[in-house]
Amino acid sequence: MAIFNHSFPKEERLTSKVAIDQLFNNGNSLNVKPFKIRWLRDLERSTVNVKVLISVPKRIFKRAVDRNKLKRLFREAYRLNKHLLNNKLDNKKVNVMFVYSSPKIISFSEMESYVVDAMNELVKKIDG
Repeated sequence: MAIFNHSFPKEERLTSKVAIDQLFNNGNSLNVKPFKIRWLRDLERSTVNVKVLISVPKRIFKRAVDRNKLKRLFREAYRLNKHLLNNKLDNKKVNVMFVYSSPKIISFSEMESYVVDAMNELVKKIDG
C-alpha cells in the first residue's frame, strides 16, 4: 500500500515571476471545463515534479470572498488528489496554471471531480 503525502507546501507552488512569464509566453494550453490550463516543462530543474498556480479572475468574480473561496476549494481538491498527477509524471518537471473560468460557485465535491478530470486530461496531453 502506497503512502501519499497529502500536503501542498510552498515548494509545489509556482511563484517565480520568470517562470510565470515563460508559462504565458511559451506554454501549451488546454481547456477542460471549468478550467483553462496552461503548462510548460520546467527548465529550472526544481526538486518537485509539478508546480501549480491557481487563478480565479476578478473579471468573472468581483468579490474577493468568492475568488478566495474557489481558490481554497481548488487547493484542497488538488492537495487530496495530487498523487494522480505526480505518479503519472515520473521525473517530468512541469509548471501548471489552472484558471477557473466558470461563472458559478460550486461545491467541494463538484470541484474535486473537475480537478481530477482536469489532471487526467493534462497527463494525457503531456504524455502525448
